[in-house]
Amino acid sequence: MIKSELILRLAEANPHLFQRDVERIVTTVFEEISAALARGDRVELRGFGAFSVKQRPARTGRNPRTGATVQVTEKRVPFFKTGKELRERLNDGTDHGEDDEEV
Repeated sequence: MIKSELILRLAEANPHLFQRDVERIVTTVFEEISAALARGDRVELRGFGAFSVKQRPARTGRNPRTGATVQVTEKRVPFFKTGKELRERLNDGTDHGEDDEEV
């Protein structure tokens, strides 16, 4: 699902709200999460998951095309850890692997 689809679904589920207001709400939530991560804060949405920032140290890498070694600078990357309720909802007992049912 992309952002515009999310906005459309939320607007359809909440007919008392204007679509432009739903769009403003969704955009504001995403901007606040991004701003918190940029400050190095952790954002936890109970039941959904937690966004945090991980620090990756500088290292020596390799260019896969030429094989030459390259220096990779340290960087901060976003990290998401799912919450318990979301994991349980995703794994609600249905088998998403091979079909084990007898014929």
